[in-house]
Amino acid sequence: MTHALRQGGAPLRRPAGSDREDRLGSDETAVEPFEPLSRAEAEALRARLPTLSPWRVIAVQAMAGALCVALAWAASGAALAASALYGAAAVLLPQAVLARGVTRRQAGSPVAAAFGFLVWELAKIGLAVAMLAAAGKVVSHPSWPALLVTMVVCMKASWLALLWQRRPASTTTKNEA
Repeated sequence: MTHALRQGGAPLRRPAGSDREDRLGSDETAVEPFEPLSRAEAEALRARLPTLSPWRVIAVQAMAGALCVALAWAASGAALAASALYGAAAVLLPQAVLARGVTRRQAGSPVAAAFGFLVWELAKIGLAVAMLAAAGKVVSHPSWPALLVTMVVCMKASWLALLWQRRPASTTTKNEA
């Protein structure tokens, strides 16, 4: 099968097999049309699926930071623990600023919500960079490995919050019966 494409008035020929239909075959080209959910279906879906609060994620990150600080304290004392504490703060404070900004109730369009998220994300990044730049002045003799390792652990702890989120109510009642 060949298709003619026009560019500047001259027909161009596409070789057979280059079209998506030719690659997928006739039985795989049948795509069901997309139908958006109704308001009732969307509300039922939201009620059935659990939501994850950004404050819960911050709490899990704080627990991971506290564990790193305790390990640093046990390994080398207060100097290393202060660097680990500052590393945890360099993740948690900007994350809290972002969470506060995006969880405020705002009436508006989805475009305004996306723009608001972008602004708060930029504020989070700016605050984190400023805190890292000030680390040498805030913490006397910072241990950069301890600070950076604690930052990475705190950032990656957000995955633990996903694992520990609550299950939907419908699945817990089925398991109890």
